[in-house]
Amino acid sequence: MTKLHKLDDSLLHYAWDNSVAPRLTIDPGDTVVFATRDAADHYYTKDSTSQNVEEKGALIGHPLTGPVFIRDAQPGDTLILDVIDVVPSLDFGWTAIRPGKGLLPQEEFPNCFLQIWDLSDGKIARMKQRDDIAIPIAAFPGILGVALDEAGEHSTIPPRKNGGNMDIRHLSKGTTVFLPVWVEGALFSVGDAHAAQGDGEVCITAIEMSATVTLKIDLKKGDAIAEPRFRMHEPLCTATNTGTHYATTAHGPDLYECSQRAVRYMIEHIVKERGLNREEAYVLCSVCVDLKISEIVDSPNWIVSAFLPEMVFV
Repeated sequence: MTKLHKLDDSLLHYAWDNSVAPRLTIDPGDTVVFATRDAADHYYTKDSTSQNVEEKGALIGHPLTGPVFIRDAQPGDTLILDVIDVVPSLDFGWTAIRPGKGLLPQEEFPNCFLQIWDLSDGKIARMKQRDDIAIPIAAFPGILGVALDEAGEHSTIPPRKNGGNMDIRHLSKGTTVFLPVWVEGALFSVGDAHAAQGDGEVCITAIEMSATVTLKIDLKKGDAIAEPRFRMHEPLCTATNTGTHYATTAHGPDLYECSQRAVRYMIEHIVKERGLNREEAYVLCSVCVDLKISEIVDSPNWIVSAFLPEMVFV
């Protein structure tokens, strides 16, 4: 008989380390309700300002809730995660710009910037200082991961073969995620929830939030995969894939540089057409603009497009 477990955020870890003792042991098929902290570990409040971004300093490691030991999980198996629900646990979220981080260089955004979002109704994220921006909440955990099979501490910042900081906006309620198991028990952890994000998370943060994440955790024996996979059971991103979109494009032989130019063009458009300042526009690109590889076969140039759902303007 499957069980329901709860795991609070009173004891966290900040790196992938297979020597960290599990906080919970479960059977395959059990459901766990995780309390998770935002990426800044409850540093920001509703009254925080851009000055607080500079004072905080750089991220060292994400706060992770776990690990969870899954009985009978062995290397070569696949962990199956059904995302049952992801909801904000506080009534605000935040997005930060830190110079030299994110897609665009420090010369273009030389100052720290903090955007506070009102999440109080649980359905819409609203910019604290504006009443004409409303982002539908489409929450997901930015980090879903298992312990690595290499000893020692490994940073949570880059995504890895264990999953980790994937920041895939599609890993939301209703999605099934498949993770390779690298150590006995898998040692699964979760964290870094986002209320909303565009594909690319271009300023390096989404709408970061503390959350309650409910996952059913199952196991497929002897069916190894090399890296994470997932299955969506509904159409993509129905919260924002409605109404009109405005898109910018950039071409060239380097997909990273093309992505930079497509976002620069989008920032120009938002500032000119919608009256936001550059920092607000960059933040908006991070939380709702989707980068897509539109073409990658006509050498020597490829096309990257940036899609802005215009339904976020009210």
